[in-house]
Amino acid sequence: MDIQILVVEDDESINDMVKKFLVAEGYSVDTCFDGDEALEQLYKKNYQLVILDIMLPGTNGQELLKELRKIHDIPVLMMTALDDADNQIRAFNNEADDYVTKPFTMQILMKRVEALLRRSGSLKKEISMGKLTLYPLSYKAEYNGRDLGLTPKEFDILFLLTQNKGDIIPHETLITKIWGYDFDGNEGIIHASMKRLRDKLPVNMIKTVKGVGYCLEENEK
Repeated sequence: MDIQILVVEDDESINDMVKKFLVAEGYSVDTCFDGDEALEQLYKKNYQLVILDIMLPGTNGQELLKELRKIHDIPVLMMTALDDADNQIRAFNNEADDYVTKPFTMQILMKRVEALLRRSGSLKKEISMGKLTLYPLSYKAEYNGRDLGLTPKEFDILFLLTQNKGDIIPHETLITKIWGYDFDGNEGIIHASMKRLRDKLPVNMIKTVKGVGYCLEENEK
């Protein structure tokens, strides 16, 4: 799976340095220099990780984090010169996942990035549920060893359902995470995508919760 990271940092030299290190490690990286631009970008695109400064022009990092948590539960690493306890506690209360203070070494930052991605499942080489196995890095899905031949969008849907197996994923969440917050279509495209995905699965693992959404249930038949 192509791992997308957003770096939000107004210091151009730090922003550029972090981006170069992340790209060298094989990640896809977008950058923003102020909070308002970052919020707009987060509505447009799905990311697997956000690296976020606190002292930003426009919407500051703490406020941006609160807005982000209304639409996403992706890992957020705060990267800031503010090392006081109050800011750290506030960040964690706003549901930050980690907090690193400047100055820092790039090696430590990369290890924190890897830890958050690993914890969220983005770095897993494979995810299994019964006879179903997903390979996020190659967008490949197998059932009982047979390749299902999924499209990238179908894989993204199945990957999301597998990560939350047993939990109901509402229609709105699917639209936001798979098609993006600015998607201007309707729920019909979800239903059509689900039908195609179900047709490719040897067993019916996807349960429809009428009027709410979908969930994935293990089925060994």
